[in-house]
Amino acid sequence: MIGKIKKIVNTNEKRRLLSNFFYLSILQIANYVLPIITLPYLVRVLGPEKYGLIAFCQAFIQYFSILTDYGFNLSATREIAIHRDDNEKVSEIFCSVMMIKMAFLLLSIILLTLIVFAFSKFRVDAKLYYLAFGTVVGQVFFPVWFFQGMEKMKYITMLNIASKGIFTVLVFFTIHNTSDYIYYPIINSLGFFVAAILAILIILKNFNIKFKIPKMYVIRHQLKEGWYIFISTVAISFYTISNTFILGLFTNNTIVGYYSGADKIIKAVESILSPVSQAVYPHISKIANESRAKAINFIRKIVLVTGGVNFALSLLIFVFAGTIVKILLGNEYIESINILRIMAFLPFIIGLSNIFGIQTMLTFDYKNAFSKILIAGSIMNIILSIIVVPLWKHIGTASAILVTEVFITVSMFIYLNRHGIKLLERKNA
Repeated sequence: MIGKIKKIVNTNEKRRLLSNFFYLSILQIANYVLPIITLPYLVRVLGPEKYGLIAFCQAFIQYFSILTDYGFNLSATREIAIHRDDNEKVSEIFCSVMMIKMAFLLLSIILLTLIVFAFSKFRVDAKLYYLAFGTVVGQVFFPVWFFQGMEKMKYITMLNIASKGIFTVLVFFTIHNTSDYIYYPIINSLGFFVAAILAILIILKNFNIKFKIPKMYVIRHQLKEGWYIFISTVAISFYTISNTFILGLFTNNTIVGYYSGADKIIKAVESILSPVSQAVYPHISKIANESRAKAINFIRKIVLVTGGVNFALSLLIFVFAGTIVKILLGNEYIESINILRIMAFLPFIIGLSNIFGIQTMLTFDYKNAFSKILIAGSIMNIILSIIVVPLWKHIGTASAILVTEVFITVSMFIYLNRHGIKLLERKNA
């Protein structure tokens, strides 16, 4: 009897995992196809200078997204996944996390205002930054972490596609020449607002969440749980979004446009396999809570699948970089070809670091080591950027990010091996 129950539970777990992977695969197809539709149009209509300005603005605004997310997209996801059968506990987690995020949103608005009006570089385009801040508001009220933890990925899929669909359609209706660049943050924010409103309505209708003011010890617990991930995310930003930001400080919007065009292509390719990461993280968290060996064996399978696919994609980008840039970006972005070749193997390298770091180190509570590796990588990236960006501009930025990602991935691999987690071996842990 017990054996039959276990078999039913395992079957349900597999069905849920496959369902989540299916929905997230649809989402990532949309994430890949929709930018491919708009990118060639936007880079040609706006030109490198205005496209670079928008990329710089988005990189800046992304810091506030990091502050308001705080790390809850992983820490709260894990907690919801573990306690999803306890409605009282889920309600407690939901209310405390949302309250903290709203407090960080208020702090972000204050910081944005201080920075924009304190520095002329930001003050000149103040309207652009405030309009772009709408995406932060939308992200705060779109609890992706809740749906991930409950393993209801279909809602994330539907809402994200709705958001990106609105943006894609409105791009062609509102942006027709260089001066229309101001409409970009408006329609981008509108998509996030719609997704957020629909998300809250879905939660009110389909989940029995009891809204109440959380106790202080619960808030402290959530802040503590998300702290290491927040620090890690801040560290990650210093070698991801900060590259665009630092490049903009040392050069000009046109150079940023060349780099951002190539970076956009790489990000689109990286997104192809991110459904694997999103779908398996709550699953790994749950099975690791039951069996360390079972979780490690599952992660090994993910390494083989995602590693192989990402390597093939990276190789294709390197070989056909020139053709890809000419088709997607146009002749004005010839400078982006060498950048794309330098960054071609980032999908493969970052895919491995995601498995080693998020899926494995965080799952087995190596949060401190995970944070230290990322902080070391971010410091390396800043030093490299300060040295090479003034000398080689966008080429220097691309080289700095490549070296940093290799360092981080290798460091995580070595750490796991020293602690007995050998993900490239087939034997049981």
